Amino acid sequence: MKHLPLLLLAAFATPAAAQLSPAERTMQATVTAQASRHEALLERLVRQNSGTLNLAGVRKVGDTVRAELEPLGFQVRWIDMAATGRAGHLVAVHRGNGRGKRILLIAHLDTVFEPTSPFQGWTRQGSRAIGPGSGDDKGGIVVILAALRAMQAAGTLKAADIEIVMTGDEERSGKPLATARADLIAAGKRADVALEYENLATEAGREYGSTARRSSTDWFLSTSGRTGHSSAVFGSEFGYGAIYELSRILDTFRRELPEANLTYNVGVMAGGTPAAFDTDQLVATATGKPNIIADSAVARGDLRALTPEQIARVIDRMTAIVARHLPGTDARITFAPGYPPMAPTAGNRAVLARLNAVNRDLGLPELTEFDPAKRGAADSSFVAADVDTLAGMGPISGKAHAEGEWVDLASLPRQALRSAVLISRLAADKR
Repeated sequence: MKHLPLLLLAAFATPAAAQLSPAERTMQATVTAQASRHEALLERLVRQNSGTLNLAGVRKVGDTVRAELEPLGFQVRWIDMAATGRAGHLVAVHRGNGRGKRILLIAHLDTVFEPTSPFQGWTRQGSRAIGPGSGDDKGGIVVILAALRAMQAAGTLKAADIEIVMTGDEERSGKPLATARADLIAAGKRADVALEYENLATEAGREYGSTARRSSTDWFLSTSGRTGHSSAVFGSEFGYGAIYELSRILDTFRRELPEANLTYNVGVMAGGTPAAFDTDQLVATATGKPNIIADSAVARGDLRALTPEQIARVIDRMTAIVARHLPGTDARITFAPGYPPMAPTAGNRAVLARLNAVNRDLGLPELTEFDPAKRGAADSSFVAADVDTLAGMGPISGKAHAEGEWVDLASLPRQALRSAVLISRLAADKR
């Protein structure tokens, strides 16, 4: 409690607290009293490296979370994902009275920082803690645990039907993706409401609710041409070569595809005689000479859109652009299954409205919808087609996926209280 800023304590003590039930006031007192405990838990989680490919490290984080959940009455199991080349997922179920809404909580155990990364450990700078995964997503895990502990203290956890899925490969999904996300998708089909615990969206000092996220689909482009002496380029015998064909396609994407909530990045490319990707399609290599017409070129990028209809439409347009070959060339584009979109539905907005009712009663700012073009893809997208979903329920954090990633420790109890009250109220709703 000693680290909580006066501003946070004041926010928890506003006249709006009179709108809270006795149980909700107990939750408020609990998250405040246990703030230091949860900071220490977050430090333990962050100090344990759990880069996606550090399978043992991911399991150790899962073991730590299991030890926190089982005393709260959750049945916890580990789902091995050796078939996808990943550590696995933690799934925990709390069986309540069976009368209220079934609530799914989503987080992930892994980070982007493997053991080889120089960014390791934990440091504090005032109310900020700096460390790999401190916000994405170990801070979110701690918010979940703090909220559940507050519910237990208040007596509202006992009746709540809650399922938790914490994936071990959110940052670098195992393949096939259908296998890697099968358990999460199944949990979404069982739930009435899903809450995802990546970082709270903030901009210019304001906090936002995330009712939507865009998709993430990888695309792979290859072009070919007739190789020969460069003096004959553009002529009827050899045509334009593979690099000009690749350039035509990419520039046409740039000019003809733009629309709202759509991006199509080119991440890596190469051209020459020959050019190719490695087996993981992460490294592109090429050889050639200035006086040789390139016979091959490759590029890889991603496509992000807001709805399935937008994805289908843009894929059709990209495919049509690729088919307009320059003379003497050929080209092919393929798309790999990726993260689906989380469209901004009326149901998602209804969950945000419920959260804003909690915010009013707590004397906290109401959250308006965040621009989905400013958020990346996340595991919530895999369940959003089946269940009303609200994302970004985790703490305030910054520099995700970069050295210096930080989390605002003062936001942990605030976010835990929001969640504890919201989950308790949803669990009290009849199905």
